[in-house]
Amino acid sequence: MARRTQSSSATRTKSAATARAPRPATKRATSRSKPAPRTKAVRVKESAPVNAVIGQSGGPTVVINQSLVGIVEAAKASRSIGKVFGARHGVAGILIDDLIRLDNQSASVLEKVALTPAAALGSVRKKPTREECLAMFDTFRKREIGYVFYIGGNDSAETANILLECARAERHPLKVFHVPKTIDNDLKVTDHCPGFGSAAKFVAQAFIGDNLDNRSLKGIKINVVMGRHAGFLTAASVLGRVHDDDGPHLVYVPEVAFDERAFVRDVKHVYHGLGRCVVAVSEGIHDKRGKTVAEKMVAKAERDAHGNVQLSGSGALGDHLAGLVKKALPGARVRADTFGYLQRSFAGCWSESDAKEARLVGRAAVGFAETRTSGTVVLERAKGKRYRCTAGLAPLKRVAKFTKVMPARFVNKAGNDITPAFVEYAAPLAGPLHPTGRLRGI
Repeated sequence: MARRTQSSSATRTKSAATARAPRPATKRATSRSKPAPRTKAVRVKESAPVNAVIGQSGGPTVVINQSLVGIVEAAKASRSIGKVFGARHGVAGILIDDLIRLDNQSASVLEKVALTPAAALGSVRKKPTREECLAMFDTFRKREIGYVFYIGGNDSAETANILLECARAERHPLKVFHVPKTIDNDLKVTDHCPGFGSAAKFVAQAFIGDNLDNRSLKGIKINVVMGRHAGFLTAASVLGRVHDDDGPHLVYVPEVAFDERAFVRDVKHVYHGLGRCVVAVSEGIHDKRGKTVAEKMVAKAERDAHGNVQLSGSGALGDHLAGLVKKALPGARVRADTFGYLQRSFAGCWSESDAKEARLVGRAAVGFAETRTSGTVVLERAKGKRYRCTAGLAPLKRVAKFTKVMPARFVNKAGNDITPAFVEYAAPLAGPLHPTGRLRGI
């Protein structure tokens, strides 16, 4: 089992995130010490700045508004960008010209918004059709918009790419940039995603508490954590382990096919050894054929506009797994919880490095927009023991729609636990965790 000391996490989270993105040119008034005579004055006609619109899409995070504010700050300082609009509920708001001004918001308001969880502009899960993209161009023309900054995950990157391709087909001079966010940490190319670190901290601290609860009143506890295709967030449950008997004692992620009989055997083994067992399970665990356990239990699974089956918002998976254990261990105290949406926007629980990097990718997107026409901002981790991250840019097509999964080295050979390699990767992203102590002799 992967272990770490509480003191080592604080050392690893000293972040010095700096962007490689070009700095947006600042708007500044020019002055002359001696004004030239009127007859000799020369006027250079500069191209007028065009406006920008920002949208938020997909599942919210604790730090998604840091990215929003980062874009606004950098856009206000740019000579290339005029007014800055915010679209209510992403592309749905652009479609009906439901925009608000962001460049006239006060600095104090923006800073409060940056510290506020969930999407301040409102979010959406909508995959636009070509006809809807063409309708959005009416809004762009009316508002003189030449820049689109879309904050979201892989489905949002796909939406941004659809909009970009449509603009190119129509020869519309639109610049489109995807700004990453997702607690699942499953975007390709980037080292990690803004939003993951804070959600990982929530999950880790929730398991610290649940493990202590389970140690106080022994039994079997199963917690279902978000993670459709990737188990990064579920794996974060191990970040709070300090002692050899700390839970979670078993961890199951979508990267490994789930076998119900092996699961029951694992739980019985831990329970007989410790008298208790804490289990972390991804909502997306599936059988060898790729069929999720949750999906098999739902006759008519709900799907979103991008075709994703709804896995969260139900305690069915936890109840099903608890039922298997109760049957195998009659009389044992067995409970199950589903973390659900709490882990996405839990107020007051955020990672400092995550907040900084979320602001960083927003500012970097504007910097890249000065010289590039499109792309998705990525985070690149520097080599070495000291954690440092910079921002880069990748083509939208490399991120749109696709997801990445955890490397095999993050999961043990038995497929029921997480390795120290993951702890080394994720600890700087989550940051310091709540300290705990034990009485001698207990």
